Amino acid sequence: MIDYIKVFVTGGVICVIAQILMDKTKLMPARVLVIYVSLGTFLTGLGIYEHVVEFGGAGATVPLIGFGYSLGKGVIEEVKTSGFLGVFTGGMTATAGGITAALLFGYLAAVLFKPKDTK
Repeated sequence: MIDYIKVFVTGGVICVIAQILMDKTKLMPARVLVIYVSLGTFLTGLGIYEHVVEFGGAGATVPLIGFGYSLGKGVIEEVKTSGFLGVFTGGMTATAGGITAALLFGYLAAVLFKPKDTK
């Protein structure tokens, strides 16, 4: 039961910070997205975000900052096995499933639904 609370609190804090950034600053959602993905990658490279993931589990890996974590972790692992070339291939390898799903569902939504004019 305590694990569920940790996951909920961790994900909640990450989302609250994003909402505060959007409400109290002039940052648009797309900029917050870029900040979160970049921050996740940066903190992973420093070895800090791994501790957040150990504590919060899916609450730390599911939000956008978790995508940055996946990118960073993929690069680190690929550099260990392939050397410098892993800097370019590791992130894409680690996140290929998520990227493919986003493309597939985006395509399906575009094919199945007709957009309406907003007036």
